[in-house]
Amino acid sequence: MSSICSLAPSSHGTEPPSAWVQRWSHLVKPAGHVLDVASGRGRHTRWFHARGHALTAVDQSVSALADIDLPEARCEKVVADLENGAWPFESHRFDAIVVTHYLWRPLLSHLIAALAPEGVLIYETFTQGNETVGKPSRPDFVLATGELLVVCADLRIVAFEEGFEPGRDASEASSGAVAPRFIQRITAVRHQPGTVPARYLLS
Repeated sequence: MSSICSLAPSSHGTEPPSAWVQRWSHLVKPAGHVLDVASGRGRHTRWFHARGHALTAVDQSVSALADIDLPEARCEKVVADLENGAWPFESHRFDAIVVTHYLWRPLLSHLIAALAPEGVLIYETFTQGNETVGKPSRPDFVLATGELLVVCADLRIVAFEEGFEPGRDASEASSGAVAPRFIQRITAVRHQPGTVPARYLLS
């Protein structure tokens, strides 16, 4: 069973880029290589392409990846079943990894290992409590309280949020309708210690 959120396959990846992803995109080094995990139809792939990054988009849906109409030289599209197959990027290191609305716990260690030095993990998905307002609701598919802090314990935590968002309808914002949800978000960096303190700008 898929651990992607309850978005229909036809729409996953067509909604506007996550505000959390947009907020922390500046931490990715210029022209850095970004991995978009469970990319769907590529809302974040397109966002980072517009910012001048090289992209790898991975998803199990051939049709979703086919809708990402970006130049092959700047956007590699990988069809892979991340839940039942081998991790396809064992020898790769990325300057950023982006995951939204997706949770498959056996993948988490691979994501951390795939970060290059000063690589950024931007992660946002549903958390405990979401079962009271909708789907996903199964414990396998929602984070435990503070779980991303544990996952990223060996990284430098730049920002973390966890809580309830009441949602909005399409008339309230140009970014479209959002259902009520319990959400957890993190931005973390594989920091390389040095003599000068790192300056991870908060905006």
